Amino acid sequence: MRALLTPDLAATLPLRNVQIWDTQIRGFLIRCRSTGVHSYRIALGRGHTVTIGRVGAPADGGITVAAARTVAAKLRGDTDHAALAARGADSALTLAEAKAQAQAAVTARRQSRVDRATTLRTYLTETYGPWVTAHKKTGAETLARLLATFPDLLETPLAELSAFTIERWRTKRLNEDDVTPATVNRDLAALRGALSRAVEWGRLTAHPMRTVKAAKTDPIGHIRFLTAAEATRLRAALLARDERRQAERTRANAWRRQRGQDPYPAFGPYTDHVTPLVLSALNTGLRRGELLALTWRDLDLSGARLTVRAGAAKGGRARVVPLNTEVVRVLRAWRPVGVALEAPVFASSNGQPLQGLKSAWHALMRAAKITRFRFHDCRHDFASQLVQAGVDLNTVRELLGHTDLKMTLRYAHLAPEHKAAAVAKLVRA
Repeated sequence: MRALLTPDLAATLPLRNVQIWDTQIRGFLIRCRSTGVHSYRIALGRGHTVTIGRVGAPADGGITVAAARTVAAKLRGDTDHAALAARGADSALTLAEAKAQAQAAVTARRQSRVDRATTLRTYLTETYGPWVTAHKKTGAETLARLLATFPDLLETPLAELSAFTIERWRTKRLNEDDVTPATVNRDLAALRGALSRAVEWGRLTAHPMRTVKAAKTDPIGHIRFLTAAEATRLRAALLARDERRQAERTRANAWRRQRGQDPYPAFGPYTDHVTPLVLSALNTGLRRGELLALTWRDLDLSGARLTVRAGAAKGGRARVVPLNTEVVRVLRAWRPVGVALEAPVFASSNGQPLQGLKSAWHALMRAAKITRFRFHDCRHDFASQLVQAGVDLNTVRELLGHTDLKMTLRYAHLAPEHKAAAVAKLVRA
């Protein structure tokens, strides 16, 4: 059969053994096969036919109609010249170019087979992992989350991932204890981002999660904030912790002096970073990463404000947060004498930026008799206390660094007096 070979035609080729000859370039054709493996060819006369390449996307080891047509026209033009016999070297070069095109397609197909054999684990650790850790602020955490959350899928070849396998994983994940739909949505968002890059880089021809929808969740959810009694107990636990550590240091130094040993350095008002960090979190609403990224240069204690740098902010936007009298007092007392401006505000014992607070936080919660309250909930407590004090939601949004008011609206239910005032207007005098 004869037809103009176009991209649309190449996308709808029949699954049977047939040849479709181009109506523009003599000898140019697509050889269709029932297996679905179709190829571009050019007939040069007397049974001499050159395979140009396989029909398909370059990422899959194929070549486009336009590329095949270019090679076919070059070959066809050369064979139509009477001087071809006298240009043996040039003719051989032209045929070599065509064969090189075919060989390149074969190599691409082989690479495609290698990609199909690449497991999710290999892709994450060798391809996506180095990229995400270099380009994303939370790249290391994202990679760790993917490897820890999807153990059942890690040995699956990348090309065999499908909506069904991912939905099966989601069903199993939701049956685990203390796993909420919101948590699963965040897991799937991390995987979706990794696979989107695989598509962009030609490691996948189609996104296996294009039909996987996020689970519906309560937009408000359970916002945990401290009651007045819990806030009192928390501050008392912080004070008791520092007093206990001060007493331990005093006893230790007395023991060392009795034995002629040099005493340990005396503590300042705070024995370590825990009290300043927790009180700063409660009074500023900063995220943990934003707090740990602070340097003394970011603080203006005289002006009672701090700057969250764009590189440390989750949304990538810098913002200025005012400081109340409590947090100014705490940070003044915490600041070491002569500290460099570039030094982290909350540093570990070796002077490096603090990495975590997990052990100390759990011990503090036990001492304060507070349950189910995470460090991140200090941020919720900050916003909740503001809303309950009558601060408008847009101001709360700016202080929290939310780019969208929808995130801040989660706290709207904590100001019921606005709704009460609204329905009160319906009362007729």
